[in-house]
Parts: sequence; C-alpha cells; structure tokens
Amino acid sequence: MSIHTFAAIYIGSYEVSLKIFEVSAKKKIRGVDYVRTRIELGKDAYSKGSIGYELVEALCDTLGEFTRIMKEYRVEEYEAYAAAVLRDAANELFILDQIRIRTGIRVHVLSNSEHRFISYKSVAMREEFEAMIQKSAAVVDVGGAGLQITIFSGGEVITTQHLGLGTMRMREQLSKKSSNLLQYEAQIEELVIKELEAFKAMYLNGETIDFLIIVGDYITELVRRVEKGRNEYTVNIPRFVRYLEKLGKKSLEELTDELGLSNGSDALIVPYMMIFKCMAKELGADALWAPGVMISDGIACDYAEKNRIYKVPHSFDADILSAAKNMSKRYMSYSPHIETLTKVCVHIFDTMKKIHGLEKRDRLLLQTAAILHDCGKYISFANGPQAAYDMIMSSEIMGLKHIEREIVASTVLYNAYPLPPYDEAADRLDHESYLKVAKLSAILRVTSAMDRSHKQKLKNVRAAIRGKELVITIETGEDVALEKALFDAKTADFEHIFSIRPVIKEKRLTFAN
Repeated sequence: MSIHTFAAIYIGSYEVSLKIFEVSAKKKIRGVDYVRTRIELGKDAYSKGSIGYELVEALCDTLGEFTRIMKEYRVEEYEAYAAAVLRDAANELFILDQIRIRTGIRVHVLSNSEHRFISYKSVAMREEFEAMIQKSAAVVDVGGAGLQITIFSGGEVITTQHLGLGTMRMREQLSKKSSNLLQYEAQIEELVIKELEAFKAMYLNGETIDFLIIVGDYITELVRRVEKGRNEYTVNIPRFVRYLEKLGKKSLEELTDELGLSNGSDALIVPYMMIFKCMAKELGADALWAPGVMISDGIACDYAEKNRIYKVPHSFDADILSAAKNMSKRYMSYSPHIETLTKVCVHIFDTMKKIHGLEKRDRLLLQTAAILHDCGKYISFANGPQAAYDMIMSSEIMGLKHIEREIVASTVLYNAYPLPPYDEAADRLDHESYLKVAKLSAILRVTSAMDRSHKQKLKNVRAAIRGKELVITIETGEDVALEKALFDAKTADFEHIFSIRPVIKEKRLTFAN
C-alpha cells in the first residue's frame, strides 16, 4: 500500500497554518501534525488596503520555518493557498514574490469560489454529510473575510451565496467604533440578522432547514462545551443558543478564560460567537453539526482526488448540475426544451471526442451552459445572452473555478452572438479557455437551432461521424422547416472551428389512425 506524505499550507486573515497528512487509498487521509501561527494580516488588509512590511516579514519567517518542518517529515508534495486577505491587498504580487524568493514556496491565491469549494470538500468527505443533505441542510463556512451559505435539499444544491460578514473584517470595521463590548455585539448581531433576513426571503421561501453545518474556528470547542462530552460534534440548537447567550454576558477576558483560548483576550471570538448565534436562531434548524474540519483537510482531499489516490463518495459534479438547474428554475428558464437541448449537446460532444480534443470536465461545462443558456430572458428578451452572461458571472456555482465560470458564461454569450477574435477576448480568456469557448459554443449553437421552436419536435436524435460530415439523424412527425432553416444558418462557425460539416438527415414518423 502506497502512503503519500502531503502538506497543506494555508494563509488566512489572522493565522498561517501547516498541516501534515498521510494519504493512501486504504487509510484515506490521516493528519500527522498541525502547526498554527497567529499573524493578523487582515488587520492591515481590511483597514489600510495593503499589508505592511512587518507582517510580511513575519509571514516569510513563518513559511521558512514551515519548509524546515516539511523537510523533517520528508513531505513529497505540498499545496500553499492564500485566502482573500492577499487577494484584497494592493501589494499582493510583491508579497507573493517575496515569499517565493525567501522561502521557495509558491502560493496560489484562491478566488472565493475556489476557496469555498475546497473548504466544502473538507465537510463532504465525512460520512455523516450525505445523510444530512438528503433531508435539508445549510452548510455555513465562516472565515475572516466573509462567509458562504450553501443550501441542500433532497441531496441537491439549491443555492450557494457569499455574504461579506467576515469575522476579521467586522472586527476591523466595528470594534474600534464601539464604546463597549455590549454595543459591539449588538452592532454585529444587527448586521448579520439584516443579511440573513434578506437571504431567507430570496432563497429559502419559507422552507425549513433540518441541519445547520458550520465550518469555522471556535465552533467545535463551543459544541464540546455545550455537550460536556455527550456528543463531540452535534448539539441541539436551543441548548446551543442558550449557552451562547450566557457567554454573551461575560467580559472578553472571562470568555477567553472559560473557553481556554491560548491567545489571551482573543477579540475574534466575539464576531464568531455572534455569527454562530444568529445562524442558529435565524435558519430554524433543529441540530447543529460541527464536523471539526478545516480548509487544510479540504486541501488534502483535493490533492487525493486530483492524484486519484482515492475517490470521495460525494459527487461534486452533481452539485454543479443541481446548482445550475435550480438557478435556471429560479429565473424561469428550466423547461423540457432545456432538458432536450442538454441531452443532445452531450450526445454530440461524445460523438465528436476524436474531433474536438476536449476533456471530461469540458463536457460538464457544456452541460452547465446548456442548462443556463436561456436564463437571461428573465431580465431582458432583447439582450438575453448578455444578461445571462452577467448573471452567471455574478453567481456562485459551487465547484466551478472562476475561469470555468467564465467559460460557461462565454459559451452562453457566444451561442447567440458572434465569437470575437482572440485579442478582443484576451482580457477574460487565456488561449486555452478561448478555444474551449469556441468549441463549446459551436456545439451549443448548432444544437439550439435544432429545437428553436422549443416544441421538442425532434425525437431519437443520433449522431455519427462520416468522413468530413457530422451526420445528425432525427425522427419527427412534425413540420421542421424552421429548425432545418436555422440549422443551416448556424453551421458556418462549426465548420470553421472543427473542419467538419454538420448535416441533418430526417426520418419521418408515421402515426396510425
């Protein structure tokens, strides 16, 4: 049995961490060592807009120590990720350059969607997770820069939304302007409840949540304190709220002492507690589950998946498709037409494997684009494609990286509009992504023309490569003159991109009297 030694480095708003793992197919992921160093990068980033040299010095020194620890453990591979604290800093590029020069560590700064997806993986790898989302659950990922709420129902993602309610961000914005601790807590509570009320009105529609799943610092320790050893990770919501309200009457020094926090008077415990309490009260769940995981676990899970060391039982691809379907339904565009279009798109994609040279992941992006391609009409019929592009780029689709969301949105846009030359799209798409958009939008465009009336006239669609033609055979008993005329008008770009001509062959269906 092959065992891989892997290290996950994470640079957050208020601490930098290193976690060493042993990863194998049989034992899966086992934590070996965990080192955390308090460096409050967010103190500068969220108040000044850039990070000062003293904090950069401390960061580089810490990462240098991490390289020494990794050598001691004979780490084979590592991943180093940074959160929004670097992404939001004006001197991000200079900090990354200093880290590379002084420590040899190359840090990848995560987009919000990448960050939340990796953090989500740390929860999804737990066995309890599947049973909870089959009912209804809200997964809340609380961090220094913001928080993410993902709603599940019947095993499917309903929505995922980012709220700018980060603990470090709120501390920098509110603590210095509050005259006392009670006022500080009241301001945080008012802010969080206001955002949650808007979220519930738009996305829950009065539906209840069975489980509240929280990922974040302090939460596991708080649950353990409430349960007093009865259950390490799950707590009854009313009991949890009562405990937090009791803690809310204590001073900051008393709080840190009762919870056994090592950092003395840790002011971050206050915004964390207020967010936890508001989530517990406002989302209406019966039970709270604190799985005791962190983003480092998600980084290790992501590494194991990418390297095919073992497969997580949860389907992340299914999450992407269910999120797209629910977004399509929300904007009143999901219909039998969308289902038909998606199936035909995938069939043509599979038929053309040797022609297009795309990968399995691109097939998923095509499915997502097909599901979402009509959602812009909710905003504007005249400018539907542009509206759809803007809506997709403004939405969080759990599991898609930023560039993948750009590929999906651009595929939808150029399904209707002419594909521009590469130099006109280079500010949004690199060369590889541009080629993907060209190929996916060409497939979507031809497929859309086949059901332009939205009446699903075409039955039993089959496709085959014959010489320099993609022969699409359809069965129909209806007049398809409109579809055939539009199909012919949509083939020019397809031929230009693939050097193959799509043609329709019609097989008439006869119906007995």
